[in-house]
Amino acid sequence: MTTSNQRPVDLDFPSRIKGPIIQRRGQIEQTTTDQRLLDHRGPTDWVHSDPWRVLRIEAEFIEGFGALAEIGPAIAVFGSARTKPGTPEYQLAERAGRKLAEAGFAVITGGGPGAMEAANRGAQQGQGVSVGLNIELPFEQELNHWVDLGVNFRYFFARKTMFVKYSQGFLVLPGGFGTLDELFEAVTLVQTRKITRFPVVLLGTDYWSGLMEWLEKSVLAEGKIGPTDLGILIVTDDLDEAVASMVAARDAV
Repeated sequence: MTTSNQRPVDLDFPSRIKGPIIQRRGQIEQTTTDQRLLDHRGPTDWVHSDPWRVLRIEAEFIEGFGALAEIGPAIAVFGSARTKPGTPEYQLAERAGRKLAEAGFAVITGGGPGAMEAANRGAQQGQGVSVGLNIELPFEQELNHWVDLGVNFRYFFARKTMFVKYSQGFLVLPGGFGTLDELFEAVTLVQTRKITRFPVVLLGTDYWSGLMEWLEKSVLAEGKIGPTDLGILIVTDDLDEAVASMVAARDAV
């Protein structure tokens, strides 16, 4: 029971994660750190403050390296934040997280809802390390409850570095622009040999077949990529095959 001088409890208020800071209600800023960094419009004082931003960027890298340095072999699992609990895609992501954990991998996701939540949940079920790398967005995305080790980032490029540096492979479930962004960044790094022995597996042949057909009939056919480049991508419906490719890459090191 509340008294007249107590604030009523409201569990439905908006909030935003801003690096290590949580903002709620009237304290929420209307722009993100990335947005202000990349937006060239506005007063010239932004130009003079850019050198100071480097210190904040440096701090994100230091905190990320410190938090993730000892998680052991890990696989990044990507997929849509819009995947609904109870759907076949959610259940697939959950099984993927569990099987990866049982194979001795930590599971790293973006820490959000949907397929990310499912993979983190599966990692916990498999007695593995469940990691979430969250990002400040204009709309709130809080770390899901199945994350055991979470890091909040202001800058996408710092977060992307952590995914690649601390993962030994990417397992990619159906997703949207964010998933495609991470997918093609990984493929580019493998193609240019910035990273080696790094399997990239697309799980779900029905979903990914259109993309693979376009890559073959348009991108490859017009010489924009080489014949071996398509071989970077493994497309399968077999979760055991997907996990086995990750294990094989780990054991080859």
